[in-house]
Amino acid sequence: MSDTDLEAPEPTEIETPEPATVEPSHDEDNRLTRDFVDTVVEHVEQDENEEARALVRPLHPADIADLFELAPADARAPLASALAELLDGDVLAEMNDWVRDEVLQALSARQVAALATELDTDDAVAIIEDMDIEDQREVLRALDPDDRAAIEEALSYPEESAGRLMQRDLIAVPEHWTVGDVLDYLRRNEDLTTDFWEIYVTDHAHHPIGTCKLSWVLRTPRSIAIADVMQREQTLIPVDMDQEEVALRFQKYALISAAVVDAAGRLVGMITVDDVVHIIQQEAGEDILAMSGAGDGDINEPLPRTIRSRMIWLLINLGTAILAASVIGAFSGAIEKLVALSALMTIVSGMGGNAATQTMAVTVRALATNQLTSSNTWRMIGREWWISVANGIGLGALMTIGCQLYYHDLGLSVILFAAMVINSINAGLAGVLIPLGLEKLKVDPAVTSTVFVTTMTDCMGFFALLGLATAFNVS
Repeated sequence: MSDTDLEAPEPTEIETPEPATVEPSHDEDNRLTRDFVDTVVEHVEQDENEEARALVRPLHPADIADLFELAPADARAPLASALAELLDGDVLAEMNDWVRDEVLQALSARQVAALATELDTDDAVAIIEDMDIEDQREVLRALDPDDRAAIEEALSYPEESAGRLMQRDLIAVPEHWTVGDVLDYLRRNEDLTTDFWEIYVTDHAHHPIGTCKLSWVLRTPRSIAIADVMQREQTLIPVDMDQEEVALRFQKYALISAAVVDAAGRLVGMITVDDVVHIIQQEAGEDILAMSGAGDGDINEPLPRTIRSRMIWLLINLGTAILAASVIGAFSGAIEKLVALSALMTIVSGMGGNAATQTMAVTVRALATNQLTSSNTWRMIGREWWISVANGIGLGALMTIGCQLYYHDLGLSVILFAAMVINSINAGLAGVLIPLGLEKLKVDPAVTSTVFVTTMTDCMGFFALLGLATAFNVS
């Protein structure tokens, strides 16, 4: 072998490619960045679906849902088609309702059915119930028979009822079992739900007779009967109960979960606190937006629907404004004689409106949380009466002093004081009585109280000041 054969080969330099620069997906507030969203959308528009999926795959389901909400409306359907394999039940559960509808329209019925099977029954129902009838049927046909039967049963219950809200995956055992029987049942059955906190104990007719916390089962000897460990006192939710009432029961009794029963008292499902938290948030948001007439208040709501819902309430407000203006027109002679009245009447009506809004907000909240009932209605009315009297006297006295210092007219100052007190009392009573009256008429007071209350305070404020000025010939 020659020396040249023994010579080591010259080392060759291997160029290591520099890692590609990846845009950060989140900002300092842990929200998706605008650049990241634009990058994903651009990949989809250029048919670079694999690159888009590579960027989205590491994201949490909640972030994927945010991606669709932040993307332009016309880009959501192509985005859904490109990222279909990453869309699972967890993503849909986190998604805004309006955006979710757009995404589902871009998927086939079989894809939607596959996603629905991954979800709890209540979440699957929330997705399917908003679809068109034909789309619903197509999705239901693609489901397994058991899943289809459960969802069809849920859809048969009224909207926003416990039947729509409940989950059917629960643990129920007969009362004659021992703790050991229960443990063996839980360990041997792989098809049981994995997320539960309580075990429901039923009689021979499948009526729930008690509950047993999982911790009690784990710490009790196997030979003890489950009926001796269970708690017999429980809160049962009728299947047709409104979801708002369900939330109030969870709040009142500090429940983690509750059994849902049908008309015959049989156990048909359960509701857990995570579902109720969502309902509380939803109902509170609806009430706040309804008081302003802002519709659903969702920035993803279709534009024509938003315009229509806001326009209706603005037209009603226009009518009430014309009514208030007619009161002013009836006293135009008094205003011409004393220009100061035109400035003061806005103060009287404005302060009355603010006071009424405070009272109305407290009343509507008390009605929504069942704090205000028939047993304490008169106490509430009396309470607001004294509050309005005190506020009227205090603010009226302050305005009287200011009016006297500015206009040097004792008669006008006294009339302003009287008008402030009258409208303050009117505001307090209107803020209580109007929501109560609407509640008696089975009309949601959060939706319609504002229009009537503000009309009452404006009209009474103008009438009190201008009427007293005309009656006592203040000029």
